[in-house]
Amino acid sequence: MQIKNNHERYGLIAITLHWLVALVVPSMFALGLWMVSLTYYNPWYNQGPFIHKGVGVVLLLMTLFRLLWRFISPPPPALSRAGSFEHFAARAAHILLYLLIVLMFISGYLISTADGAPLEVFGLFDIPALIDGFEDQEDIAGDSHLLLAYGLIGLAGLHALAALKHHFFDKDSTLLRMLGR
Repeated sequence: MQIKNNHERYGLIAITLHWLVALVVPSMFALGLWMVSLTYYNPWYNQGPFIHKGVGVVLLLMTLFRLLWRFISPPPPALSRAGSFEHFAARAAHILLYLLIVLMFISGYLISTADGAPLEVFGLFDIPALIDGFEDQEDIAGDSHLLLAYGLIGLAGLHALAALKHHFFDKDSTLLRMLGR
């Protein structure tokens, strides 16, 4: 398999990044919902957020690299059998998926740094608190984070359903291309 995308198929880097994000996003959603239900005395009370924050930063970095990779190695063109509305919807959904991931990071960052402390990433480095102390920052950012998470999961679900539609109903190779075939 080639590393870069070509006119007919995705390359190894695009495929790997796609499926890593496809695994990380629902895992982070599940972890986020689970960890807010933990009590103070649960052993995961601190470990859950530590993992969630660190993986959130890694997800942002993967997303930024994916965007950069799209310029370095443009994706193959959409299959021509789809109508113009479907092409528009697909493009809009992809842009919105990227945007939601970035907004999720920003809202998570604002939750984590509301008290002025930096965001620690797996003990490797810290992201300083650049914006902190505005009134109800943690609550507003937390509500936004939850709404964005539901939006991201819903849109990712629609994205997966669209891929299945292409595969089973349209009988085209849209899904197969992202599987490296």
